[in-house]
Amino acid sequence: MNDAGAPSAYHEPVLLNEVLESLSLKPGGIYVDGTLGGGGHARGILAATSPDGILVGIDRDDDALAESGRVLEPFGRRAMLVKGNYADLEDILTGLGIGRVDGIVLDLGVSSHQLETTERGFSFSKPAPLDMRMDREARTTARDLVNRADAREIERILRDYGEELLAGHIARAIVERRKTAPIETTDELAGIIASVMPARMRHGRIHPATRSFQALRIAVNDELTSLHRGIAAGIDSLKEGGRFSVITFHSLEDRMVKDLFRDASRGCTCPADLPVCACGGKPRLRVLTRKPVRPGEWEMEQNPRARSAKLRTAERVG
Repeated sequence: MNDAGAPSAYHEPVLLNEVLESLSLKPGGIYVDGTLGGGGHARGILAATSPDGILVGIDRDDDALAESGRVLEPFGRRAMLVKGNYADLEDILTGLGIGRVDGIVLDLGVSSHQLETTERGFSFSKPAPLDMRMDREARTTARDLVNRADAREIERILRDYGEELLAGHIARAIVERRKTAPIETTDELAGIIASVMPARMRHGRIHPATRSFQALRIAVNDELTSLHRGIAAGIDSLKEGGRFSVITFHSLEDRMVKDLFRDASRGCTCPADLPVCACGGKPRLRVLTRKPVRPGEWEMEQNPRARSAKLRTAERVG
């Protein structure tokens, strides 16, 4: 067992140095890690803001809160950990008696622990129950979606959240198979998905079930709704000059972050052909990353899961 406060194998923080630099950290500042995970980014923030910086850590996963609590124990009351959804950031901060903050980071990736804990059902590498809930107290599981949703809804989820070209074929295969018995396990579902794929896709570099599992996970946890709400809540919760950094791992998330940051930096929402602004909107953010920051070669070699990571940062201006 690791010593209290030591770095953990629970989840290797992606783009750690880049995140710390992006937040323009300072002693005495108040920062939020809205996706606490194993506490890697939070630990770096607390170390860099010594002796009196505050870190509010939020996560839906009880395992993450337990592990990060161990890692952050040496920082004592400077680390304030909360079970919740970062989409509810304003309510969480109000409950802690905190107004606006100096910086926010969101790491939207699934943790190594979640992927490698078989019974969580996030991965198809080993047989496991179809779960995929980040908060195990939530009601809906992947099993519920797969066995109860109609073909049209399953197709929509796979197409919209997984950008799966064969969404319709997969959805029909799922509905046909469950007529015999409920689909219970990750390997069973992965096999159904693979069965409708052309041979060239079944044996490609990416497992044929990857996009579908991503889509189901997003749907089970309502991740894109949380991200949209969380960006809005984060902007409202930042002090002027506060930084907002977001790490994404697939195109849907990255596109949403890019668009929301861009829209908040424009201010005016009037039609382009209107000669004079009528809405009175003012810019609220200044985008600091024209292009997303990517991991270096060394990090990608050490942590292959970092390969798809993209970091975008914006600063509150009003």
